Amino acid sequence: MRRARPGASPRGTGSRALTSVGAGADFDRNPPLGGTAEQEPVTAEQEDCPQSKLWHITLSVSGTEIPLAEVRRGLEQLAHDHPFLLTSRYANDHAEIRYWEEARDLHDAAAVALRLWGEHRSSAQLPPWKIVGLEVIDRETYHQRIAEGYGPPPAAPVGVHPY
Repeated sequence: MRRARPGASPRGTGSRALTSVGAGADFDRNPPLGGTAEQEPVTAEQEDCPQSKLWHITLSVSGTEIPLAEVRRGLEQLAHDHPFLLTSRYANDHAEIRYWEEARDLHDAAAVALRLWGEHRSSAQLPPWKIVGLEVIDRETYHQRIAEGYGPPPAAPVGVHPY
């Protein structure tokens, strides 16, 4: 009797079994081609299934003073582990992380953002600081603020930078 993972091919065959992953609830299987096809009307079922959208997150943390090199190293590790981070700014007693999060609504985006620091504190060796601020805005609001000259400028340069 051969012992192996389900779906695994015998050793030495040089090929691997492929498995598929579901596309998700808001995946459109039949997108219109070049706008020439007539679009189907939205059904009640489609309205009940909320679409994911992008949310701009600004997470602020603060606490006791830590050497700048340790703060930078922790934020760089977090950015390496999670490349969705746009930019981080830091000082020896506080930091700000800005990034885009995909979620179906503000509550989901905020919940994920509020877990980010605590869940990665040990793996990225982040300082033992507390979350002191959170801003979650949708993409349209973010771009409207930028166009009107309000709010923080776009997150450039990307990376980890001192204040």
